[in-house]
Amino acid sequence: MKTKGKTIAYWIVTVLLAISITLSGMGQLMKLGGNIELVESIGYPLYIMNILGVWKILGVIAIIVPGFPRLKEWAYAGIFFLMTGAALSHVFANDYGDYGFHIILPLFYAALNIASWALRPQSRLLGSLLGTEKHA
Repeated sequence: MKTKGKTIAYWIVTVLLAISITLSGMGQLMKLGGNIELVESIGYPLYIMNILGVWKILGVIAIIVPGFPRLKEWAYAGIFFLMTGAALSHVFANDYGDYGFHIILPLFYAALNIASWALRPQSRLLGSLLGTEKHA
């Protein structure tokens, strides 16, 4: 993929990821949109919403702001674990939602996360911090 096309794809995917995860985190922090019922249905304590909401918003900030390639790597990993953990939590609690929505949505966010990570420009790679070339 040409560099310009890859950069455009990166920003489209990353903006979609950032909006999705930010709205999810804000919804958890504000206890909106059925988040309380969702958390209770899988047996987690309600305070987990504060922890997850803050982590999501901090992760998005780390991915979006320029610089800090090592922090970006951790943020991508954190969002991946949050989203796959959410899907697995629903699976283990037999809480699939309508048409598997409680599993499909977090896995879709995990896929966006992986795509954003894979498409990131050279300036956002960990190798750029270390002065070495890194291939994604």
